[in-house]
Amino acid sequence: MKQPKVLAFVMAGGEGSRLQPLTTASSKPSLPFGSRYRIVDFVLSNLLNARIQSIYLLVQYKSQSLIEHVRKAWVVSPMRNEEFVTVVPPQMLSGGDWFQGTADAVYQNLNLIQLHDPDLVLVFGADHIYRMDIQQMVDFHLEREADVTVAALPVPLDEAKSFGVIAADHAGRVNEFQEKPLNPAPMPSDPTRAYASMGNYLFNAKVLVDALKEANRRGEHDFGHHVLPKLKDSHRLFAYDFATNRVPGVKSYEEPAYWRDVGTLDAYFNAHQDLLGLTPRFDVFNPQWRIFSSNYQGPVARIIDAHIHNSVIAAGSLVHSASIRNCMIRREVIIEDDVELEDCVIQDYVWIKRGARLRRTIIGQYNIIEAGARIGYDPEQDRRLYQVTEGGITVIGPGEVSTTMRAFSE
Repeated sequence: MKQPKVLAFVMAGGEGSRLQPLTTASSKPSLPFGSRYRIVDFVLSNLLNARIQSIYLLVQYKSQSLIEHVRKAWVVSPMRNEEFVTVVPPQMLSGGDWFQGTADAVYQNLNLIQLHDPDLVLVFGADHIYRMDIQQMVDFHLEREADVTVAALPVPLDEAKSFGVIAADHAGRVNEFQEKPLNPAPMPSDPTRAYASMGNYLFNAKVLVDALKEANRRGEHDFGHHVLPKLKDSHRLFAYDFATNRVPGVKSYEEPAYWRDVGTLDAYFNAHQDLLGLTPRFDVFNPQWRIFSSNYQGPVARIIDAHIHNSVIAAGSLVHSASIRNCMIRREVIIEDDVELEDCVIQDYVWIKRGARLRRTIIGQYNIIEAGARIGYDPEQDRRLYQVTEGGITVIGPGEVSTTMRAFSE
């Protein structure tokens, strides 16, 4: 069978308000994650690994750091016109408004669909940590002769109350969309779980164009709330069970169908913990399905004399005599003598001075933690100075306690 021509739109305009203060100067998709990635790298890597190489990244809020990251890290092929990752801010071709919602963002770029004339159009979010062979979703869509396919994550019924839920039959045909329901519709094959929408959609191109034009006439701007519920009665909509997706190279100890929406500070912190250990829930080292990111040109990490347990220390960092336990340390971090770090996420270009003690703390980029500081030990004191999450994580935003801003480049 001839492979269809696929065009992808990645929705990377998220403001990330629940991730403040980390998103003070950047959008959620551009937020650093792990030792060397940005959140957006995961969806882009999934697309490229699945040989989907025509990708438009729709941006909006605080987009400059994301634009710079894509410029440096995501040059796919300067020789082939159909292989690209291109950033698209609001063009305002049909008016003076910014993107009013997910559907409106694609509607404002219908000219790009007309330019490429694809058979299928993917609309994926940029806010999640996961691996997915998207080609398997494409195959499912074609086998079912679907008009629209929605990626669905099986979740326990109690958790499903926090999601948009898809009610589907045994073949996957969508019967109903439920928005954060008190009584979620269970999966046909498992009464203890429900299908949660992952916010990832696959459309036949003509169906999408017609639906967006109709939604615009009605003044409706969102896929989940407006476009998809109206299409289910007139078109063939299917739920694709993400749990059936098989990515090569995933280890037996990893969590099957790992997917995290890191939309809160606690979720962001916990997802970092999932990367640690000999048997992590999500192992970023997978040569058969790489997560791509920027090509950092700095030196390797230097560790002078330290006690390190179950931690990751990224390139360019310098560790003196310190104790580091269950931590994610990103690039070009300086850790001086007699520092103790436990259960911490330290972003790029942080300087932690002699004798500091940090526990269950996230430190944003470009901060200087002064000698002898105690953070994460006294919640009441931390609340007076910083932000403390419901889960007890102390968070310091980028440059919040910095006395100087060093000029670094990736």
